[in-house]
Parts: sequence; structure tokens; C-alpha cells
Amino acid sequence: MQTSSDQPSVPGSRPNQTGVMTGTSASTPGAVVLRSDQDGLTTLTLNRPDKLNALTPPLFVALREHVDAIANDDSVHCVILQGAGRSFCAGLDLTSIADREKAPGKNFEAETIDALENLPQPTIARLHGHCLTGGLELALACDLLVAAESVSLGDTHGKWGLVPIWGMSIRLPERIGKPAAKQLMFTSRRINGTTAAAIGLVDHVAPDDQLDAAVASLAAEIMANSPGTNRRVKQLITTQDDMVRTTALAHERSVPFGFPEDLAERMVSG
Repeated sequence: MQTSSDQPSVPGSRPNQTGVMTGTSASTPGAVVLRSDQDGLTTLTLNRPDKLNALTPPLFVALREHVDAIANDDSVHCVILQGAGRSFCAGLDLTSIADREKAPGKNFEAETIDALENLPQPTIARLHGHCLTGGLELALACDLLVAAESVSLGDTHGKWGLVPIWGMSIRLPERIGKPAAKQLMFTSRRINGTTAAAIGLVDHVAPDDQLDAAVASLAAEIMANSPGTNRRVKQLITTQDDMVRTTALAHERSVPFGFPEDLAERMVSG
């Protein structure tokens, strides 16, 4: 993945030669999920590039540890989820099934995706290469999806005779509507970033060599806002999912999560 030379600035972060955003590392070299932090921006990188970042129980364990730590870290204002090498994530590593690798609990993988979705900070999925099935389920747990034009997205449960248990049948229809979700799921069709943007599956699409610039620009816009406001807005939007509309409106007016800590400072600075 080439890197645009005119990438917008996210303080302290930079792309390496594979297009992976880097910063201050908080991970063990060789780990299957890497974390880097710089000036409030945290990047999580799925790190099995030789396997197109296919998902295994150990990868989910590592991802869960990072997600749980980030959830309690007030210094993190925005999170990027990405894949190392040629792909975001090609889905479940079927060899892990053959090898009988086990996660710590029956629903551990699904609960890890739930935990990613429930992070208090805004999250961005940076999608390139492959984003298939389990990889798409990971991406759908993020708030905003930014894709390269050439990315291949799809749900291939039907191709393998599998059924979704990590949230695909819920999150995909929520994002693109039931008819479009049924078509993708019934056919195992793969679509590119341009088509995905047209149906609302991704929020932004960029030429492959400008993907890093697009992600950096979006992250910079998010981080220019009050992190406290962003957290509260995300909480308000999330909690209304289980409410009728009138209840949700009353809930918002009650200011249930209080005001951001930087309210006075921002009002004065204008």
C-alpha cells in the first residue's frame, strides 16, 4: 500500500512503508495485535500479515486485552483499527478450527466485538485488501468505516456453510438495511469500496494511495472536538437504540452523562 505524500497531519502519527499508522508503541514486538499511541490517537493493528490477518483465538485474546485497556484510558480520544500488510482481515482462520484452537469462553469472540463496539471513544476502521466475513464483523463494530477503492468486502458465511454468530445478521442490516444485507449474505458477493460507499456500507472511500490521508484527516477532525463531547454523544446514540423515540428525546434532554470537562475552556476560547 503506497502512502500519500500530502497526508493531513494527525499529531505524532505517521504511516510506515505498508501504510500502517505508527506512533509510540505499547505492544510486544511480534504480537498478533499491536497498539501505538500518540497525542490521544490510538491505533490497533491486526498483525498476521502473512495470513491476511485471519482471525484466531489468540488474536481475539490480544485484541480484547487492548480494547479493555483503552476503554478505561481517558487519554485516548480516538481509535483506529487496521490490518498490517496487504489486507485488513480476510476473516476467520479456518486452520484454527482444524487445529481445535479454543477461545477462553464460548462467546468470547462475539463479546470482544461487542466490547469494541462499546468503546467510549470514536472508532475508525481503515479497510484495504480483504475485509471478509469475520473481518467485516470487526469493521462493523467501529463507528466509521474508511475504505480503499480496491478493497474487497463481503460476507462469505454461506460459501462455507456457516452461520453468523458474531453479529453480522444484526449489524449489517442496521448499517445498510435488510434488503441490501440479505443480498450480500444470500450471495456471498464481494464488493469494492466504491460500491460499498454507494450502499452505505462504508462512510468514506479513497483511492488506494490516498487511504492513509483520508483516515488521518477524519481522525484529525474528530480529535479537534471535545473528547468529552464525543464520548457523551456516542453514549447518547448508543443508549437510544433500546428506547422508543419519545423516551430517547426525553433522555437526551436530561443530560444523563453530564457536560464535558473542557466545556468552560472551550467556551472562553471560542
